[in-house]
Amino acid sequence: MIESGYKAVWIFAMFDLPTDTKKAIKDYTHFRKNLMKNGFTMVQYSIYTRHCASEENAKVHFERIKTFLPPDGEVRLLQITDKQFGRMQIYWGKRRKPTPEPPKQLELF
Repeated sequence: MIESGYKAVWIFAMFDLPTDTKKAIKDYTHFRKNLMKNGFTMVQYSIYTRHCASEENAKVHFERIKTFLPPDGEVRLLQITDKQFGRMQIYWGKRRKPTPEPPKQLELF
């Protein structure tokens, strides 16, 4: 079996940004809105994810995020495989919730 170079991956953007001044709040808002414009969804406060069809596509988003990084604070970017994402365990209180399904891929014929 030939391994495809186009495995689906997830990008996690995790950040801790200052909000102690009007400028800091503006920078925080700008960063967050740019993440959402680029297809990221909030998982928890300051943790956003985006599904990418391939590692090559993920690299494009890593580079794009670098263009709108805020001047202060900390931003961490993490890439995991679709399979690793599927093994995530999510709890609401003591009850386990199902891991969300990855988005359906558009098929072109």
